[in-house]
Amino acid sequence: MSNSSTLNAQRSKQDSAEYLAKKAFFEKVLTIYGRNAVLEALEDPAVTIYKLHFSKSNKPAPALDKMAAIAKERGIEVAYHDKQALSRISKNAKQDQGVALDIVLEQFGSADDFISKNIKYRMIALDGVTNPQNLGMIIRSCAAGNIDAVLLPAKGAAQISPLVIKASVGTLFKMPIIKTSNLKETLSVLKREGAELYTLSSHAEKSYKEQNYGEKCIFILGNESEGVSPQIERLCDERISIPMNRGVESLNVAVTASLLAFLD
Repeated sequence: MSNSSTLNAQRSKQDSAEYLAKKAFFEKVLTIYGRNAVLEALEDPAVTIYKLHFSKSNKPAPALDKMAAIAKERGIEVAYHDKQALSRISKNAKQDQGVALDIVLEQFGSADDFISKNIKYRMIALDGVTNPQNLGMIIRSCAAGNIDAVLLPAKGAAQISPLVIKASVGTLFKMPIIKTSNLKETLSVLKREGAELYTLSSHAEKSYKEQNYGEKCIFILGNESEGVSPQIERLCDERISIPMNRGVESLNVAVTASLLAFLD
């Protein structure tokens, strides 16, 4: 290979590495909007922030001055946009109130990365949970309990948003979250790596408290009205139940997550 070809190959490899690193970084970036949500995040030193966005059409306001002052103090980049450009960043022109903030969710990661760092774990996987408040409460319970990660599909489910952050009461920034573009495929990989997969069913014979769990186990919780999808349910090793009295058939998915999170 000529010197020129070698140099081009090295540049290509470097460009590829830089692209992948940049892609991995921006996969962890969440944009929130609205003056209250943005100000609360700026005031929290535990939140890693990438960039603050303002609309050029904003009228002077004390809240905006405070945001700018905090950004300056923390060394956060501030960008100014026309109204349309800001709406493309916030993706919610009706509610962004002329501000948006890019937050870096350091605890976001891939399944491969999680597997490489954890010999044993308990995880909760969400299959079609669509209510942002439920998602936030699930994350809060998992952070407080004995769950090591939440597996969250990138499509067909509630996504991290200001509503979810509020419902999690800040615990979102403490809980490892694995985002996946294909829940079935990711669960299959985890299963091949030795994880036991469990789903909840009122018809299951064994209570969730009676089950002997292995070193790696995943509890799969389904959609608020339809439950776990058939294709995901077929992957599961066993069904477990939460015994209930007085003819109650089921619990809210966030309540179920809370019970599982505090298993010994």
